[in-house]
Amino acid sequence: METFKKLKEFYWPYKKYFITSMVFLLFVTGITVIYPMILQVTIDDVILKGKYDWIPYLALGFIGIMIVKGIATFINQYTGDLFGITSVYNLRNALYKKLQYLPYCYYDNAKTGDLMSRLTADVEGFRFFLSYGFSELLRFVLLIGISFSVMFYYSVSLTLVTIVSLPFLAITVYKFDKAVHPAFRSIRKSFGKLNTNVQENISGINTVKSLSREDFQIGKFNTSNGSYKDQYIFTSVIWAKYFPLMEFLGNFCVIGMLGYGGYLVIHGELMPGELVAFYSLVGYLIFPIMNLGFVINMFSQSKASGERLLEILEADEEIVDSEDAVYKDRLKGKVEFKNVTLKYTEEDKAALKGISFEAAPGRVIGLIGSTGSGKTSITQLITRFYEPSEGEVLVDGIAVRDYSLKSLRKNIGFVLQESFLFSSTIKSNISYGRPDAAMEDIIDAAKRADAHEFIMDLPDGYDTMLGERGMGLSGGQKQRIAIARAICTDPSILILDDATSAVDMETEFKIQKALKEVMQGRTTFIIAHRISSLKHADEILVLEDGEIVERGKHEFLLENNGPYQRIYDIQYKDRKMIMQTG
Repeated sequence: METFKKLKEFYWPYKKYFITSMVFLLFVTGITVIYPMILQVTIDDVILKGKYDWIPYLALGFIGIMIVKGIATFINQYTGDLFGITSVYNLRNALYKKLQYLPYCYYDNAKTGDLMSRLTADVEGFRFFLSYGFSELLRFVLLIGISFSVMFYYSVSLTLVTIVSLPFLAITVYKFDKAVHPAFRSIRKSFGKLNTNVQENISGINTVKSLSREDFQIGKFNTSNGSYKDQYIFTSVIWAKYFPLMEFLGNFCVIGMLGYGGYLVIHGELMPGELVAFYSLVGYLIFPIMNLGFVINMFSQSKASGERLLEILEADEEIVDSEDAVYKDRLKGKVEFKNVTLKYTEEDKAALKGISFEAAPGRVIGLIGSTGSGKTSITQLITRFYEPSEGEVLVDGIAVRDYSLKSLRKNIGFVLQESFLFSSTIKSNISYGRPDAAMEDIIDAAKRADAHEFIMDLPDGYDTMLGERGMGLSGGQKQRIAIARAICTDPSILILDDATSAVDMETEFKIQKALKEVMQGRTTFIIAHRISSLKHADEILVLEDGEIVERGKHEFLLENNGPYQRIYDIQYKDRKMIMQTG
């Protein structure tokens, strides 16, 4: 029950629903055990003794009991469902909230489909046990306890003969639980992988179709689906193996009861009605114990689900506000790196090695280098997506770890290489980081990003609804909206991570012209592969293998005959040669 103890904070506040459900379950169970007693009275006192005038009263009494049981059953099931549904509502909110605050490094290894599976199928599996599992367990205990009491009242010796095989049945149920729980955990993992496959295929459908890899994706899905099927079959084998054994042991109780009970009736030590009632009561013992397999099945699934949910809830957030975090509404934008080294994991080689530089407020810093040289890593340390392994990153003379995350990040405008847009209006996407932005500010940001004209050409202008991930817009259009979104927040620090890579040269020129005005008074970091995007930078840092190998202005670096000049030659001299030969 350790898993349920850890998740107690989500369901125990609603214990009133649970207690109410259990109280009415007690009524339902008590009434259920009355049925065999009515049957015993009908046979022994009415039929055998000829008291037929009792029949109308017994019938009316039975109808009254059924009505009471019906009402009690309704309240029991309704409050039980209310308990489960209300509990997982808060649990699902807590999981989603946790995912918002988990660090970037968590998502480096997490699979989208698996996370979706946890927030849907696993949460639902846990809810099902809260709604029905606890109730079934208590019903099991109550039914067995009350049935035993009545059975001992009828015949102590017959009760003892009947329960001889029950310990073996209990042991079988225990072994079943030990075998079935790991199997259900494997099923949950397989389902998460299956979801991941589906999600990746749908997200990358353009790539799949453009490379004619439909058959490969079908085969990949078949493999995941086959693994999921095999896990379920393996679990079914466990169920098929143990359930007949449990049924056999249960029926062995019935055989013993009928044999010895018949002997007692023949010798006048037990009334026929009492034997019939006894037979019904034995059913109330055996079937709950056999049904315990179903409850254990449900418990194992919910426990496996709960463990997967706890993996999210107990994940270390790592990057959080310190107790005395500094909050500043507006930053000046001075950025300093002091001998900074970054390793994403202990096993990885350093992504950055001894990086030191200073960017004064309003300066434009260009970052250039081959893929994997550390350009993006530098900007991710400024926003505190990761913590440096060594050294210190400061903004306005204060270490970024000493700022509140909201205070730091609301002053930084970030445009990623791959622009993500939400399934909402263009207006909502641009004002996402500043929901209270006036329409004039939204339009101004769009104009600065050279997006206003194409937005106005759309059917509903700024109220145009975008499809998933900005479907319906070109790559360049999406990137310009992302730039407008960053501008709209009026940041002190602006980070452009290859932000014009998806636009043509003419559009890039327009955006850069507009951005020159936007950059005034802001510290700007431009990551680019095109030297044309960096010519105007106040300082360019050339990176190789996580180290700064050159720094300076465009003209200085061209005269330095170093890595920057080699990049320039590749981009310009080779192009001129091609144009001349063409």
